[in-house]
Amino acid sequence: MIHVLKSLIIAFSIYSKIPVPQFDWKEEDMRYILIFFPWVGAIIGVLIYLWNYLCNIMNIGDIAYVMIGSVVPLLITGGFHADGFIDTMDAFHSYQPREKKLEILKDSHIGAFAVIMFAVYGMIYIGAFSEIKDERLLKIVCGEFFLSRCLSGISVVSFTSAKKEGTLYLFASSSQKKVVKWLLYMQSIACIFFMLSQSIYLGLIVVAAALLTFLYYYYRTKKELGGITGDTAGYFILISELSMLVAAAVTNIFLR
Repeated sequence: MIHVLKSLIIAFSIYSKIPVPQFDWKEEDMRYILIFFPWVGAIIGVLIYLWNYLCNIMNIGDIAYVMIGSVVPLLITGGFHADGFIDTMDAFHSYQPREKKLEILKDSHIGAFAVIMFAVYGMIYIGAFSEIKDERLLKIVCGEFFLSRCLSGISVVSFTSAKKEGTLYLFASSSQKKVVKWLLYMQSIACIFFMLSQSIYLGLIVVAAALLTFLYYYYRTKKELGGITGDTAGYFILISELSMLVAAAVTNIFLR
């Protein structure tokens, strides 16, 4: 039981800026980290929901609602996944051989394409978030932060690692894969049911966007890198959340 509790603390220590107790990490303490990874997303979803509630009761303007609501994920994660997205964009847009792309992923310098793509990402995200005002739709969107991390965790214990080193490979090799995978499946199903309970039609569209992004992630990383890395895991978190958000916003517009 103590190892499970330590896995929870380590998960929040790595994947969020939420203060947690610090201690020396041992391999046996990392077996269940990925099970608790989605709960960082749950906190993000709850905070966005509470921010919407506060804006409604205090009559806070739309611009403040959208801008602050859009930045909540970055504040909670400290930009951890955004860093992976930027590095992955550098690698993908280098159009270099696979080995060179893997080297670029390790390079701390930021290329022009990474900056451009992150700026484009931010503008699309803010625009889509501005359309999320309906109560049911907001709850579905809040659920996306949990679901994206469930799928990311599943990819870590299911997909091939591009490198036999690094944080992602350490977590994948240290995990009790069968237990972790099934618990992530169960959490994914529970999250999907929650989203569908708000609206069958909207929920199905958003979930479909997540699953299609998951397949795209598998295909592109396999083709270009030979597998996934810690950086591509961050990349997946961002593109899956954006795809779900855009799907929700566009569907909502057409249903008006």
